[in-house]
Amino acid sequence: MKFLALETSTEAGSCALYLDGTVLERRCPDGRPHSETLLPLVGTLLAEGGLALGNLDAIAFGQGPGAFTGLRVACGVAQGLAAGAGLRLIGIGSLDALAWNAGGGSVLALLDARMGEIYCAAFLRRERDVCAADAVRVLAPADLNLPEGPWLAAGNALSAYPELAARVRAAGISCQPEAMPTAAAVAQLASGRWLREGGLDAADATPFYVRDKVARTTAERLAEGGRA
Repeated sequence: MKFLALETSTEAGSCALYLDGTVLERRCPDGRPHSETLLPLVGTLLAEGGLALGNLDAIAFGQGPGAFTGLRVACGVAQGLAAGAGLRLIGIGSLDALAWNAGGGSVLALLDARMGEIYCAAFLRRERDVCAADAVRVLAPADLNLPEGPWLAAGNALSAYPELAARVRAAGISCQPEAMPTAAAVAQLASGRWLREGGLDAADATPFYVRDKVARTTAERLAEGGRA
Protein backbone atom coordinates (compact mmCIF):
# COMPACT_ATOMS: atom_id res chain seq x y z
CA MET A 1 0.00 0.00 0.00
CA LYS A 2 1.17 3.47 -0.86
CA PHE A 3 -0.42 6.63 0.58
CA LEU A 4 0.31 10.31 0.71
CA ALA A 5 -0.85 11.88 3.99
CA LEU A 6 -1.42 15.54 4.87
CA GLU A 7 -1.95 17.04 8.35
CA THR A 8 -2.35 20.79 8.89
CA SER A 9 -4.95 20.99 11.67
CA THR A 10 -2.47 22.78 13.96
CA GLU A 11 0.55 25.03 13.53
CA ALA A 12 2.70 21.87 13.31
CA GLY A 13 1.84 20.90 9.73
CA SER A 14 3.38 17.91 7.98
CA CYS A 15 3.10 15.50 5.07
CA ALA A 16 4.11 11.86 4.85
CA LEU A 17 4.42 8.89 2.53
CA TYR A 18 3.35 5.43 3.62
CA LEU A 19 5.25 2.85 1.54
CA ASP A 20 4.22 -0.70 2.44
CA GLY A 21 4.74 -0.06 6.15
CA THR A 22 7.62 2.40 5.92
CA VAL A 23 6.80 6.04 6.64
CA LEU A 24 8.68 9.08 5.33
CA GLU A 25 7.60 12.36 6.93
CA ARG A 26 8.51 15.99 6.40
CA ARG A 27 7.41 18.93 8.59
CA CYS A 28 6.16 22.25 7.26
CA PRO A 29 8.52 25.18 8.01
CA ASP A 30 7.68 27.19 11.12
CA GLY A 31 6.31 30.69 10.81
CA ARG A 32 4.90 30.34 7.28
CA PRO A 33 1.32 29.55 6.21
CA HIS A 34 0.65 25.91 5.35
CA SER A 35 -1.02 27.15 2.17
CA GLU A 36 2.43 28.30 0.96
CA THR A 37 4.56 25.38 2.08
CA LEU A 38 2.47 22.19 1.84
CA LEU A 39 2.42 21.62 -1.94
CA PRO A 40 6.17 22.22 -2.46
CA LEU A 41 6.85 19.87 0.46
CA VAL A 42 4.63 17.21 -1.12
CA GLY A 43 6.59 17.51 -4.35
CA THR A 44 9.87 17.10 -2.51
CA LEU A 45 8.58 14.09 -0.58
CA LEU A 46 7.28 12.32 -3.69
CA ALA A 47 10.63 12.88 -5.39
CA GLU A 48 12.46 11.43 -2.38
CA GLY A 49 10.19 8.38 -2.52
CA GLY A 50 10.66 8.01 -6.28
CA LEU A 51 6.90 8.19 -6.84
CA ALA A 52 4.37 10.07 -8.93
CA LEU A 53 0.84 10.67 -7.69
CA GLY A 54 -0.43 7.98 -10.05
CA ASN A 55 1.66 5.38 -8.18
CA LEU A 56 -0.33 5.93 -4.99
CA ASP A 57 -3.35 3.96 -3.80
CA ALA A 58 -4.99 6.93 -2.07
CA ILE A 59 -4.40 10.24 -0.29
CA ALA A 60 -5.16 10.61 3.43
CA PHE A 61 -5.73 13.93 5.15
CA GLY A 62 -6.26 15.21 8.66
CA GLN A 63 -9.98 15.92 8.67
CA GLY A 64 -10.22 17.84 11.95
CA PRO A 65 -11.10 19.29 14.29
CA GLY A 66 -8.48 22.00 14.42
CA ALA A 67 -7.66 25.40 12.96
CA PHE A 68 -10.30 26.21 10.36
CA THR A 69 -7.83 27.49 7.77
CA GLY A 70 -5.53 24.53 8.28
CA LEU A 71 -8.37 22.05 7.82
CA ARG A 72 -9.38 23.70 4.57
CA VAL A 73 -5.78 23.61 3.32
CA ALA A 74 -5.34 19.86 3.92
CA CYS A 75 -8.75 18.98 2.50
CA GLY A 76 -8.41 21.30 -0.50
CA VAL A 77 -4.92 20.13 -1.41
CA ALA A 78 -5.95 16.48 -0.99
CA GLN A 79 -9.00 17.01 -3.20
CA GLY A 80 -7.03 18.78 -5.92
CA LEU A 81 -4.29 16.15 -6.03
CA ALA A 82 -6.74 13.25 -5.88
CA ALA A 83 -8.99 14.60 -8.61
CA GLY A 84 -6.06 15.14 -10.95
CA ALA A 85 -4.66 11.64 -10.38
CA GLY A 86 -7.93 9.72 -10.13
CA LEU A 87 -7.33 8.76 -6.50
CA ARG A 88 -9.69 8.32 -3.56
CA LEU A 89 -9.34 10.05 -0.21
CA ILE A 90 -9.23 8.83 3.38
CA GLY A 91 -10.22 11.31 6.08
CA ILE A 92 -8.58 10.74 9.47
CA GLY A 93 -9.65 12.65 12.58
CA SER A 94 -7.00 14.94 14.04
CA LEU A 95 -7.75 13.68 17.54
CA ASP A 96 -7.43 10.10 16.25
CA ALA A 97 -3.94 10.94 14.98
CA LEU A 98 -3.07 12.61 18.28
CA ALA A 99 -4.24 9.56 20.24
CA TRP A 100 -2.20 7.26 17.99
CA ASN A 101 0.94 9.30 18.56
CA ALA A 102 0.45 9.29 22.33
CA GLY A 103 0.97 5.53 22.34
CA GLY A 104 -1.11 4.68 25.42
CA GLY A 105 -3.83 2.07 25.56
CA SER A 106 -6.47 4.55 26.77
CA VAL A 107 -5.91 8.11 25.61
CA LEU A 108 -7.72 11.36 26.34
CA ALA A 109 -6.90 13.53 23.30
CA LEU A 110 -6.97 17.26 24.06
CA LEU A 111 -6.28 19.96 21.46
CA ASP A 112 -6.35 23.71 22.04
CA ALA A 113 -9.42 25.08 20.22
CA ARG A 114 -8.59 28.71 21.09
CA MET A 115 -11.35 31.04 22.33
CA GLY A 116 -10.95 29.52 25.81
CA GLU A 117 -12.02 26.05 24.66
CA ILE A 118 -10.58 22.63 23.87
CA TYR A 119 -11.36 19.83 21.43
CA CYS A 120 -11.51 16.52 23.26
CA ALA A 121 -12.34 12.85 22.84
CA ALA A 122 -11.36 9.57 24.49
CA PHE A 123 -9.80 6.74 22.47
CA LEU A 124 -8.79 3.12 22.99
CA ARG A 125 -5.67 2.21 21.02
CA ARG A 126 -5.69 -1.02 19.03
CA GLU A 127 -2.93 -2.78 17.10
CA ARG A 128 -3.47 -0.78 13.89
CA ASP A 129 -6.08 1.80 14.83
CA VAL A 130 -7.71 3.83 17.58
CA CYS A 131 -11.34 3.40 18.55
CA ALA A 132 -13.34 6.40 19.80
CA ALA A 133 -14.80 5.79 23.26
CA ASP A 134 -16.98 8.92 23.05
CA ALA A 135 -17.91 11.70 20.65
CA VAL A 136 -15.58 14.55 19.77
CA ARG A 137 -16.60 17.67 21.69
CA VAL A 138 -15.61 21.30 22.04
CA LEU A 139 -15.93 22.74 25.55
CA ALA A 140 -14.33 24.89 28.22
CA PRO A 141 -11.42 23.17 30.01
CA ALA A 142 -13.27 23.40 33.34
CA ASP A 143 -16.19 21.44 31.86
CA LEU A 144 -14.10 18.40 30.95
CA ASN A 145 -15.10 15.33 32.96
CA LEU A 146 -12.03 13.23 33.65
CA PRO A 147 -12.23 9.45 33.27
CA GLU A 148 -11.26 7.04 36.01
CA GLY A 149 -8.59 4.43 35.57
CA PRO A 150 -5.18 4.21 33.84
CA TRP A 151 -5.65 6.90 31.19
CA LEU A 152 -3.08 9.06 29.40
CA ALA A 153 -3.89 12.68 28.48
CA ALA A 154 -2.17 14.08 25.38
CA GLY A 155 -2.17 17.25 23.34
CA ASN A 156 -1.31 20.94 23.38
CA ALA A 157 -4.43 21.88 25.38
CA LEU A 158 -2.43 20.77 28.42
CA SER A 159 0.16 23.47 27.69
CA ALA A 160 -2.38 26.10 26.69
CA TYR A 161 -4.40 25.65 29.89
CA PRO A 162 -2.11 24.95 32.88
CA GLU A 163 -5.09 24.69 35.23
CA LEU A 164 -6.40 21.81 33.12
CA ALA A 165 -3.03 20.05 33.23
CA ALA A 166 -2.94 20.47 37.02
CA ARG A 167 -6.41 18.98 37.36
CA VAL A 168 -5.51 16.08 35.08
CA ARG A 169 -2.35 15.28 37.05
CA ALA A 170 -4.20 15.58 40.35
CA ALA A 171 -6.56 12.88 39.07
CA GLY A 172 -3.57 10.56 38.60
CA ILE A 173 -3.61 10.80 34.79
CA SER A 174 -0.26 10.98 32.99
CA CYS A 175 0.28 13.89 30.60
CA GLN A 176 1.95 14.26 27.20
CA PRO A 177 1.50 17.98 26.37
CA GLU A 178 4.04 17.73 23.55
CA ALA A 179 2.01 15.14 21.58
CA MET A 180 0.38 16.46 18.40
CA PRO A 181 -1.38 15.04 15.34
CA THR A 182 1.09 14.34 12.51
CA ALA A 183 0.94 13.21 8.91
CA ALA A 184 2.84 10.05 9.87
CA ALA A 185 0.04 9.09 12.26
CA VAL A 186 -2.57 9.94 9.62
CA ALA A 187 -0.77 7.66 7.15
CA GLN A 188 -0.50 4.78 9.60
CA LEU A 189 -4.17 4.97 10.55
CA ALA A 190 -5.16 5.29 6.90
CA SER A 191 -3.52 1.98 6.03
CA GLY A 192 -5.86 0.02 8.28
CA ARG A 193 -8.98 1.99 7.40
CA TRP A 194 -8.30 1.66 3.68
CA LEU A 195 -8.43 -2.12 4.01
CA ARG A 196 -11.64 -2.05 6.06
CA GLU A 197 -13.57 0.82 4.53
CA GLY A 198 -11.97 1.93 1.28
CA GLY A 199 -11.90 5.64 0.50
CA LEU A 200 -14.05 8.61 -0.43
CA ASP A 201 -14.57 10.22 -3.79
CA ALA A 202 -12.60 13.47 -3.80
CA ALA A 203 -15.77 15.51 -4.26
CA ASP A 204 -17.28 14.06 -1.07
CA ALA A 205 -14.42 14.95 1.29
CA THR A 206 -15.10 17.66 3.86
CA PRO A 207 -13.32 19.02 6.95
CA PHE A 208 -14.72 18.11 10.38
CA TYR A 209 -15.02 21.45 12.17
CA VAL A 210 -17.05 20.41 15.29
CA ARG A 211 -17.95 24.04 15.94
CA ASP A 212 -19.21 26.60 13.45
CA LYS A 213 -17.71 29.68 15.05
CA VAL A 214 -14.24 31.11 14.37
CA ALA A 215 -14.20 34.12 16.70
CA ARG A 216 -16.21 35.91 19.37
CA THR A 217 -18.40 38.86 18.45
CA THR A 218 -17.60 42.33 19.76
CA ALA A 219 -20.51 42.08 22.20
CA GLU A 220 -19.18 38.78 23.56
CA ARG A 221 -15.68 40.20 24.05
CA LEU A 222 -17.07 43.25 25.85
CA ALA A 223 -19.26 41.08 28.10
CA GLU A 224 -16.11 39.24 29.22
CA GLY A 225 -14.27 42.47 30.01
CA GLY A 226 -12.37 42.68 26.74
CA ARG A 227 -12.10 45.50 24.25
CA ALA A 228 -14.03 46.05 21.05
